[in-house]
Amino acid sequence: MLAASGLALALRPTEKIAGPAVDLEVMIPRSFGEWREEEQKSVQIVDPQQQEMIDKIYTQTLSRTYISNQGYRIMLAIAYGDDQRDAMQTHYPEVCYPAQGFALENKRSGTLTTANGLIPVTRIQTSLGPRHEPVTYWTTIGDRVVRSGIQKKLAEMSYGLNGKIPDGMLIRVSSIDTDATNAYEMQTQFADRMLGALTPEYRAKLNGNL
Repeated sequence: MLAASGLALALRPTEKIAGPAVDLEVMIPRSFGEWREEEQKSVQIVDPQQQEMIDKIYTQTLSRTYISNQGYRIMLAIAYGDDQRDAMQTHYPEVCYPAQGFALENKRSGTLTTANGLIPVTRIQTSLGPRHEPVTYWTTIGDRVVRSGIQKKLAEMSYGLNGKIPDGMLIRVSSIDTDATNAYEMQTQFADRMLGALTPEYRAKLNGNL
């Protein structure tokens, strides 16, 4: 028993791999291509319990609304955590949207095609009364994009066996649009432009070193 306890302690990851401090406000430009941050932001109401959970899981969060030259709006939300072990589970949109009263109408896997590589993503369709909000999101664990809980666990185990504690991000883009196909096309264009505007170091944090 003592030997087993000692082995478990020896295998416990102790070194965070987050690297230099992440500052989402600095990482993500306020304008790129045909997109710019909308100066007059809409107020987002978050349930206090949900906010408390988010604050526990993530080190920092970023929430902005961007508008294109043609007037199309995209909502960007990024959550970063420097410790993504089991005790600090990612708060997925298919959980937090229904918690805010939204109906989850559809969920499917997809691929985000960008000039900097293909990103495996999850797409969901949500609604709240007359508001229809298609969502595209992806998550990173360390330098890997993961799409499922199994992939996330395998990535954590891989880092843990090397004594590393992975950081992670959840990147979410959404838009209010009754046409989900159009929404996903616009979200893809937005994400491609955003990633293309980042420095290589920052881009690697978002697309998992593709």
